[in-house]
Amino acid sequence: MRHDKVGSVMTAEVVRAEHGTPFKEVARLLADRRISGLPVVDEDDKVVGVISETDLMVRRTTVPGPFGLSGPRRRPRFAELTSRTRRQAAKGTARTAGQLMTSPAVTVRAEATIAEAARAMTQRHVDRLPVVDEEDRLVGIVTRHDLLQVFLRPDADIQEEVVEQVLVRTLWLRPRAVDVSVVEGVVTLDGTVERRSEAQIAVSMTRQIDGVVAVVDKLASRFDDSRLEPDEQALHGVADGRLHRR
Repeated sequence: MRHDKVGSVMTAEVVRAEHGTPFKEVARLLADRRISGLPVVDEDDKVVGVISETDLMVRRTTVPGPFGLSGPRRRPRFAELTSRTRRQAAKGTARTAGQLMTSPAVTVRAEATIAEAARAMTQRHVDRLPVVDEEDRLVGIVTRHDLLQVFLRPDADIQEEVVEQVLVRTLWLRPRAVDVSVVEGVVTLDGTVERRSEAQIAVSMTRQIDGVVAVVDKLASRFDDSRLEPDEQALHGVADGRLHRR
């Protein structure tokens, strides 16, 4: 089955900063390019961190008030002594990208699937991922918006892949053995297959196809092999039955 890779949707021309890039230059890059974050690279173009708009806003929240006053000093509480709090405090006085960035960066390889990248974004609560090669050098960047493009895949393309990859190549069925219809990314599988396990495989594989929103299972089977022992299943191979290709 074909799964779109991160490399197929990433942006190859990446706005980046270096460790010594001044704070104001970072802010200018984000504003001029209308982006909400960027990677920081070293002299070998390896990703060493990332900067987001939130990192810059930390600086604003720590600016002293009028006449240099920042409010009454108070004794720090235990919760304020955590490593995260210390990092936030350091960003409040950052002058360069290296001092401002969050490190290590969450990255992804170009050959990773769209699903893997989406999972990483969700688990790490980030909106973008620098894309790196096998030596961790920056080759692109992928955003949540980029990943959402997979759901704009035409229904006709999805239908063609279900028939060719699932029915014909995997289950060895004739193309019209099962009725496949796709509306707004929702795939309906309707018909009768020889074995119950074939129906389960068809539904499971269809769900994994890029652009599929949901699968409506209307498949019936002539033979329920779900409770058979492995040796018994072997007697009823995938190539059995009148629906399969001759």
